[in-house]
Amino acid sequence: MLILGIESSCDECSVAVVEDGKKILSNVIATQIDLHRPFMGVVPEIASRIHTEWIYPVVEESLEKAGVKKEDLHGIAVTNRPGLVGSLLVGLSFAKGLSWSLGIPFIGVDHIRAHLYAPHLEYEIEYPYLGLLVSGGHTIISKVSGFDDIEVMGTTIDDACGEAFDKVAKFYNFGYPGGVIIDKMSSQGDSRAFQFPKPNLHKGNHTYDVSYSGLKTAVINQLDQFHNKEYEKTPENIAASFQKTAIDILMKRLKKAIKNTGINRVVSGGGVTANTYFRKTISEIYGIEAYYPSLELCTDNGAMIAAIGYHYLNKGIYSGFETNAMARVASFRRKYP
Repeated sequence: MLILGIESSCDECSVAVVEDGKKILSNVIATQIDLHRPFMGVVPEIASRIHTEWIYPVVEESLEKAGVKKEDLHGIAVTNRPGLVGSLLVGLSFAKGLSWSLGIPFIGVDHIRAHLYAPHLEYEIEYPYLGLLVSGGHTIISKVSGFDDIEVMGTTIDDACGEAFDKVAKFYNFGYPGGVIIDKMSSQGDSRAFQFPKPNLHKGNHTYDVSYSGLKTAVINQLDQFHNKEYEKTPENIAASFQKTAIDILMKRLKKAIKNTGINRVVSGGGVTANTYFRKTISEIYGIEAYYPSLELCTDNGAMIAAIGYHYLNKGIYSGFETNAMARVASFRRKYP
């Protein structure tokens, strides 16, 4: 079964062709980073306008690289949540039109679920496992029992992990995109230069929840309070110390989830999984199987949309033409131990 996947939730216009939810025949990613760099962040109006210009040629390029014609497709999967509504509507509208013209079904996909599924494109992974979604807008620790059976154990109560990276980079004018820049700078810095605080959320129902607002505030507004005077106050040292603290906060909660559930299989997805320190740290957790996608599949991409879309369509689950774009993530089951 050949599925066309369309992803346009933010500033990547990506289209892929995937066979049977596993074999990537093409995965074209057109990024708008250079267009948004002067603003140190994504400008929604610019993003949606560029998507309208790029969507058709990107679809054509993806089909050409896959060596298939649009008439060969069996279905279309498209991100319809969460994200920038204007950008989402471009991809969703195109998918609806193509679906109608070809007489094939389409399915609207939550790309947060797709991020957790992305490693399945490269590895054979058994259920259940602990799913760790770490992106610019979301930070979620969950128990995953199936491609669409996700039980949230913990999430962020304020800023997402990737969001904190972007805000710190923007404040210090490190560059854009913040996560990539901080990762590169950290390799030249010493993480012992600053001992930033970590939140204490062990009370009540926050067993696995994380928080990044306090860390962001400490790095931006209270830097001198946490400086180890034995080290220079350089941008590289700030970046390295912040990065270590941000990832360590997440790993502490993940280790607790591993211990309490007895599940030693961990699957990660989202942009922050491309971070060097993240990959090193999660791979060093004793006694677990750690899976995370290749760099191309960490960012928003059409392949993960097509792959998870295949499973919906294969079960006869598809969307109607009344389906709309939604800015917020679909509801997940929430359970605290």
